[in-house]
Amino acid sequence: MSLNLEEVGRIARLARIELSATETEQTRDQLNGILGFIEQLQSVNTDGIEPMSHAVDVVQRLRPDAVTEANRREAYQSVAPETEAGLYLVPKVIE
Repeated sequence: MSLNLEEVGRIARLARIELSATETEQTRDQLNGILGFIEQLQSVNTDGIEPMSHAVDVVQRLRPDAVTEANRREAYQSVAPETEAGLYLVPKVIE
């Protein structure tokens, strides 16, 4: 599939992009290159190949979940206007 100048102009209008005549020709060549590459990819035989979620088999290394900082709740809540049972009290905003 290849695009002509009229189709590129229509795509530009839909995308709300203003293209000059030179830019339209350059864009047509670039889009035709992309479409040609897609056709090349679609021509590859993929029978028997299982779909993958990622191109590389990636494994996330996880660290153990451990507390690394001291509990400073008292210091933080000492400057709060109102607290109760370790919670911050705020004015009611929904009636």
